[in-house]
Amino acid sequence: MQWLVDGMNLLGSRPDGWWRDRPAARRRLVGELADFARRPEVGTVAVVFDGRPQAGEEDEGRAAGIDVAFAPGGPNAADQVIAARARGCARPGDLTVVTSDGALAGEVAGVGVAVMGVAAFRRLLDAAPT
Repeated sequence: MQWLVDGMNLLGSRPDGWWRDRPAARRRLVGELADFARRPEVGTVAVVFDGRPQAGEEDEGRAAGIDVAFAPGGPNAADQVIAARARGCARPGDLTVVTSDGALAGEVAGVGVAVMGVAAFRRLLDAAPT
């Protein structure tokens, strides 16, 4: 099983002041994803954020077991990266994209990739590990 997370979409789903310190919010989210990825049933986890990383963010994520990528092409640039990864996936039936963006969800579903909304995924993150 592979998970591909629309990072800004997931961050934006919880109005906890994340916008005041985006790098710190991204690091917290990557930490949550790392905890999730340690569950035996999960598989691999990747996250794509809009914008540019702060120094060390990508390396810290990889050290935690999460494939962290950034898309510096402006708003919704991450959507394009996620869609391209979904289209290029060798086993689309093993991939779940986490987003509540309707256009992105429709695009990746069109190539056989499962989609989970951020509210449902947030419940998975917040649940005690199995």
